[in-house]
Amino acid sequence: MSMLAWIVLGLIAGAIAKALMPGKDPGGIIVTMVIGIVGAFIGGFIGNTIAGSGLNGFSVWSIVLAVLGSMLLLWIYRMTTRNRTTA
Repeated sequence: MSMLAWIVLGLIAGAIAKALMPGKDPGGIIVTMVIGIVGAFIGGFIGNTIAGSGLNGFSVWSIVLAVLGSMLLLWIYRMTTRNRTTA
């Protein structure tokens, strides 16, 4: 898939991951979008490693990988920022 397709898929995956993992996040919509995009790239990398070949186009498999990557990154983000206090 092209970079632009992964970015668009990442935006969608970030919204789905946020809906599946509700809660209070220190970041807003921009952070959620960035997490979704980076999570989609992580999911795509993992999928390419497992499948051994590139993922092509929008498919259920690529959406699942992007959402799982976004959820993983969102969980890591929450774990690293949960002890911060706002002044």
